[in-house]
Amino acid sequence: MKRSFLTILLLCFIISFTEAQMIWKQRRYEAVIGIGPSFFFGDIGGYSQGKNILGIKDLTLKQIRFDFNANFKYRITQDINIRLSLTSGFLHATDVRGSNENRGFEASTIIIEPALLGEYYFIKNKTENSYLFSKGENRPLNGIFKSLDFYVFAGIGGVGYSIKGNSKLENFGINPGGFTAVIPVGVGSTLIYSPNFNFGVELTGRYSFSDNLDGYTSQYSRSNDVYYFLNFTITYKLKTGANGWPSFR
Repeated sequence: MKRSFLTILLLCFIISFTEAQMIWKQRRYEAVIGIGPSFFFGDIGGYSQGKNILGIKDLTLKQIRFDFNANFKYRITQDINIRLSLTSGFLHATDVRGSNENRGFEASTIIIEPALLGEYYFIKNKTENSYLFSKGENRPLNGIFKSLDFYVFAGIGGVGYSIKGNSKLENFGINPGGFTAVIPVGVGSTLIYSPNFNFGVELTGRYSFSDNLDGYTSQYSRSNDVYYFLNFTITYKLKTGANGWPSFR
């Protein structure tokens, strides 16, 4: 009798352990939305290198705008995702409080940016593989540091942009818009809140292949335009259907 009981107990443990290891496969697809401030570094505004340590002075409230981001992810392995991203947002550049304040240029840029990215999780949470968590019986906030993911990501994308300048910039002459390639690189963290939802934050830098996102290219410019997003995200995890496609039931 005791041997039978131990055998049953061992089988239950093995089944529970196996199911826990497969939880991520049950939710391979993730829909993510994010919103946050955008920071632009172009040829309008900014300080000369000798007056600006690490570019900190360029981070002013007058330059900050915002962006909205939507993503669809597929988990290739437990540590690697592939991600399709679409971002819409605003960039802003002004000579106010910059090294060329007397020039008086100002530009507002609307962007739409599709991108394909890969993610690598270099620190994975210890909560997601819990069988009790998969059943909603283990709240991650009881051990918040065990419920955090940390990841890096990079990829390739393109940005379509439309520029509106002030009268001084318009009179100087600007290219009103266009399309160019971008390379996004970033780092993020996610809190595994429930089997269905995650909350997170990520910082992304975009290096563009254009020096015209603010409609102006200085003769002293040594690099193309760069912009950053600091996004706060919400993730909804879709169940994987028997056919391998996401299930919306």
